[in-house]
Amino acid sequence: MPSICSAEFLVEPFEVGNPGPHVIAAVEAVRVHGFEPEIGPFGTTIEGDTEHVIEAVKGLLDAANDAGASRVSIQVITRDG
Repeated sequence: MPSICSAEFLVEPFEVGNPGPHVIAAVEAVRVHGFEPEIGPFGTTIEGDTEHVIEAVKGLLDAANDAGASRVSIQVITRDG
C-alpha cells in the first residue's frame, strides 16, 4: 500500500492578506504538479502520494527562493494509505 504524505509550508516574509511574489510563486509551483493547495492563514497544505508531494516540495522551494523568499518552513507528515 503506498504511503500518503502531507506537506504544509510557510514562505517568508509573510504579510496576512498581501502575499508577495515569493508566496505566489510557491503556490503556483505546487499547482503545476497537479495539486490544489489548501491555503490557510499561517501555511499552505498539499496532500498526495509521497513521491509526488516530495517532487512538488522541491518545485516550491526552487520557485520561492527564485522569487526572493527569505525563509521557507516545511512540515512533512507521512502515513500508510
